[in-house]
Amino acid sequence: MADRIVGNGARARTPWHVWVVGVIGLLWNGGGGAANYLEVKQASPEFFAQQAEMLGTTPEVVSDYFANYPLWADIAYGFGVWGAVAGSVLLLLRSRFAGLAFALSAIGFVFGVVYQLVAPLEGLSAGVFFWGFNAVIFSTIIGQWLYARWMAKAGVLT
Repeated sequence: MADRIVGNGARARTPWHVWVVGVIGLLWNGGGGAANYLEVKQASPEFFAQQAEMLGTTPEVVSDYFANYPLWADIAYGFGVWGAVAGSVLLLLRSRFAGLAFALSAIGFVFGVVYQLVAPLEGLSAGVFFWGFNAVIFSTIIGQWLYARWMAKAGVLT
């Protein structure tokens, strides 16, 4: 464990779980969300084909859906993904701004889900998979946000 100097000059020890949560968060947010985001932005035909097969539609429908995202939804998507990645990195750097990054990620994620509800992918409805998948993602973001707040209050994040 490394020591950190907190506001009153005392040292707060960095618990081992900060590293575990930070690394797992970075793998989850970077390997999942960020990787998918980059595939969408690169308009990867392989990714669109994979998503189409999973969703029971065509690659063209998936490609058109992402190509026609309105600016506000695209920005929300970016905040949702990159806020979580930044939060994980900031947690590993033991920065108090990790909580803010996770909060921005949660807000971006919620707006992204709103768009998916208002303008769903052609032929799909918000069923059990939609709600379950998004509940897992949202719970993870909120959990990381709460954890970062806890570590900041404990003087570990400065």
